Amino acid sequence: MEYKSFIGGAWHETSDSTPNVNPSDTSDILGHAAVGGADDMARAIDAAAGAAAQWAKSTPQQRFDVLDFIGSEILARKAELGELLSREEGKTLPEGIGEAARAGQIFKFFAGETLRQTGDILASVRPGIGVDVTRSPIGVVGLITPWNFPIAIPAWKIAPALAFGNAVVLKPAELVPGCAHALADIISRSGLPEGVFNLVFGRGSVVGPELIGSKKVNAISFTGSVGTGRSIAADCGKMLKKVQLEMGGKNPMVVLDDADLDIAVDACVNGAYFSTGQRCTASSRLIVTEGIHDKFVAAVEERLNNLNVGHALRKETHIGPVVDEKQLQQDLDYVDIAAKDGGKVIGGQRLNRDTEGFFMAPALVTETTNDMRINREEVFGPVASVVRVKDYDEALAVANDTEFGLSSGICTTSLKHASHFKANAEAGMVMVNLPTAGVDYHVPFGGTKASSFGSREQGTYAAEFYTTVKTAYTLP
Repeated sequence: MEYKSFIGGAWHETSDSTPNVNPSDTSDILGHAAVGGADDMARAIDAAAGAAAQWAKSTPQQRFDVLDFIGSEILARKAELGELLSREEGKTLPEGIGEAARAGQIFKFFAGETLRQTGDILASVRPGIGVDVTRSPIGVVGLITPWNFPIAIPAWKIAPALAFGNAVVLKPAELVPGCAHALADIISRSGLPEGVFNLVFGRGSVVGPELIGSKKVNAISFTGSVGTGRSIAADCGKMLKKVQLEMGGKNPMVVLDDADLDIAVDACVNGAYFSTGQRCTASSRLIVTEGIHDKFVAAVEERLNNLNVGHALRKETHIGPVVDEKQLQQDLDYVDIAAKDGGKVIGGQRLNRDTEGFFMAPALVTETTNDMRINREEVFGPVASVVRVKDYDEALAVANDTEFGLSSGICTTSLKHASHFKANAEAGMVMVNLPTAGVDYHVPFGGTKASSFGSREQGTYAAEFYTTVKTAYTLP
């Protein structure tokens, strides 16, 4: 399979390509992705700029029809697309199918949003003058997406961008070209005018600066690392360009003495280890009060011993592989750092299976303090640490003691503590007796502090980024 860039309504080949390797079985090459250059990105930007005005004037029905077509085909093919996702990224097959279904639901939701776009009509404070407030598209939007959700995150950026009348240039992560290509293929057959959607494969260091620095691109939405996000923010700031960033997390899950132990273990294991821990919302810090600490650690260890790590497509697998060798080595390095800093490591070793892949036993690091590196820096793998605390007040303080603020959770049967935590957790999303990972598509997604910058993604709040507000005054 050749994964080509899609520019101005046509597929484009390049002289160079990179293999798409299955992390469950490195002998399985799914295809080869084009390696575009700055000139390819420039052509995509020109195509989007040329098509933007026409799409901005499209009717709600035209936009609905396009987005509904895309969502319907994704949902009809969710098993096929989910298998592709699991082969190239490493999620288990149920997780891959679930993510594909989520992408279809997102397009369906924003198809509906095209028909729900509203404005305001107000009386002026001056006699005889009318005031109306409307939203307009912002123009050409550059979208930069990560490898860990290779169809859902592109969907939740592309869908609102198109729904609100913008033209799009998508730059997906290099590790997961298959899902981006499949999504572009569906979009290419949706009735969308040529040039409104464009896909460019290539190295971020080569095509990224062209996208971010172009005066024809009106806004950038990025999901990825904090370092890259800060660099993009600085570049966009110099150009006064609208920017939206979703970055890292070091998400706490507080477990109080009064918690239901089974619920707490389920929430923590799911949040920390499922999807191989490769989620920005993963529960990487388990903050446990001393009365339940030992029972909780023993129960989590027992649960981890019963989880099967293996090939993502096999039914018996609970946790698939890490995405590639580089990420696996980073995960193993952090486990070593935690041990050297005084943590007690349970699991965390590289695993051999009957296929060559990037398999790792889930790691639980106990006897840690919140100032250790394992509790300060994002690992992005199947690794969680436990911090023992005295009581709720200390737990809340430790939970908030981080540069990040994406998702925060608590397991408790106390309505008092749950209510206080929801009000005082320094995070954009708060979970009570639920994993920190796992959100709905019709409500806002985003965080505080170094986790996010700019307006929220998803749901009706997506309009804040993908539109600009116009206020008009009329004297009849």
